Amino acid sequence: MASQQRRILKFFAFRRIIIPVIIGLAVIGYMIYRDIGQSEISALRFTWNSFLFFGGALMLVAVRDVAYMYRIRLLSGSALTWRKSFDVIFLWEFASSVTPSVVGGSAIAVFILIKEKLGAGRSAAIVMVTALLDELFYIAMVPLVFLIAGFDRLMVVSSEFSLFGAKFGAMGIFLVGYIIISMLTVLLSYGVIFNPGAFKWLLVRITSISFLRKFRSGATETGDQVIVASNEFRGKSFAFWVKAFGATVFSWTARFWVVNLLIMGFIGQVSLGQNFLIYARQLMMWVIMLVSPTPGGSGIAEYFFPVFLREFIAGPSGDLTTLVAFSWRLITYYPYLIIGAMVLPFWLRRVYLGRKLIRFRKHR
Repeated sequence: MASQQRRILKFFAFRRIIIPVIIGLAVIGYMIYRDIGQSEISALRFTWNSFLFFGGALMLVAVRDVAYMYRIRLLSGSALTWRKSFDVIFLWEFASSVTPSVVGGSAIAVFILIKEKLGAGRSAAIVMVTALLDELFYIAMVPLVFLIAGFDRLMVVSSEFSLFGAKFGAMGIFLVGYIIISMLTVLLSYGVIFNPGAFKWLLVRITSISFLRKFRSGATETGDQVIVASNEFRGKSFAFWVKAFGATVFSWTARFWVVNLLIMGFIGQVSLGQNFLIYARQLMMWVIMLVSPTPGGSGIAEYFFPVFLREFIAGPSGDLTTLVAFSWRLITYYPYLIIGAMVLPFWLRRVYLGRKLIRFRKHR
């Protein structure tokens, strides 16, 4: 096995699985110790509607994964079967869960697709376009949801955080992140759809500045990937892009509305306006999770959940925020660690041992 392959596969080591689990459970444990008392436990009132909402939340998790599988299969031109799409998505999610959010699992996703015989250039192009679709959904959905929820209701009361000597509240961090994401998405869209050569030239010129020269090699590689992605997808039909973006909308909407259904499962039905406000707050929280230095945002997600959403969960009879946060991570984060760890050995046997058996039979 090549050294690069060994380096990639180290991301799936047991210690990388256990670290985010320990971090996340430690934060949740501390929050339970700090927040949960007899009054909160006694505030739990489950009804048949509660179980319907919990069941709906689990269905949305499934919708998210099926939409991801459909999209990766579509982008591969059906080169990936549904079974292979399942393996790719759950290994990709697994990789994202054990790497810092600021790093992400994109490099590992490219490696996985290469092993599925899609080729290095095509694999990088598919991963780049999935990222582009995700960011396009986000920058389009933020103003729409904020408009419905009401801009005057978005303010979050929280402590300030320091960044490069400047202090930001939760809203400040969100605005900085949203502007950066929007700028990068516009540039990447221009490169992939219109002029990949100009995009690469811009990256190379920027990294020609003395203190940025150490990034020049990576910038050149990114520019080459954009050119490949453009060649791969530029000629696709309008219907193709509608399907790809539609799958993106389904997957990300399901991802965010899991929290809405969990909240209603714990405290009862909330109004449509409040549901959109909860959705808007999650869009804000996602930016902070995106720059998390911990694996899969572990600990950071649990910490910021009450900062953004406590007002919708806490009531006069008790505060169930910690229980909702734990339930959210329990069904949207930890299953990918477990399922990914289960899928990995079978995938390795298929992409490595399976090919060796084929070559052996051909030479008999």
